[in-house]
Amino acid sequence: MPVVNVSLQVIPRVPEEDIYSVVDRVIAMIAQSGVKYVVGPMETTMEGELDLLLELVKRAQEVCVAAGASRVLSVVKIDYKPEGVTIGEKVAKYRN
Repeated sequence: MPVVNVSLQVIPRVPEEDIYSVVDRVIAMIAQSGVKYVVGPMETTMEGELDLLLELVKRAQEVCVAAGASRVLSVVKIDYKPEGVTIGEKVAKYRN
């Protein structure tokens, strides 16, 4: 299975002052998974095998609910090429 990119934005329904702490829990779960990831201002992009990344998307919903969210809106983007695609190849020219 090729390496793909999956971007995930979670918007948990919690009191406004709790949003960042819930999102931080999702990012911690992604970090603990061992996949390569980049946190952006609107979403987190992960790199790895599609099945694993989709499992992390599923777990993100569970993390939000466990943290008190009554509902979770998620936006998922998938960049898939049969030969694979990496975060580095897409952003290397913009990094110093």
